[in-house]
Amino acid sequence: MSEQLPDLFAKEAELKEALRGVMDPELGMNVVELGLIREIDIEPGRANLTVIMTTPFCPYAPILIEQIRTVAQETLRVPTHIEFGTELWDPSMMEEGVGGDWGLF
Repeated sequence: MSEQLPDLFAKEAELKEALRGVMDPELGMNVVELGLIREIDIEPGRANLTVIMTTPFCPYAPILIEQIRTVAQETLRVPTHIEFGTELWDPSMMEEGVGGDWGLF
């Protein structure tokens, strides 16, 4: 089992890098920078991602969710389930240094 952990970490890192290509069209930043990917669970034969949106009624949510699912499935080569998280997004969830562009940090 310990041999599988480095492989899972590598897959998660590969997935996060691929998800940097999924951009929030309103903010012009990717879903990883914004901190919208809250959890990644990769298991043999499937993956589960928990994501949030920057606003509860984000008009781009369906498009972003489908883009995240497509990128995850293409990257991991397994069926991927996307679940909406219950957290409310706030700027502190952004990657370190990213909020400076907005004058937040």
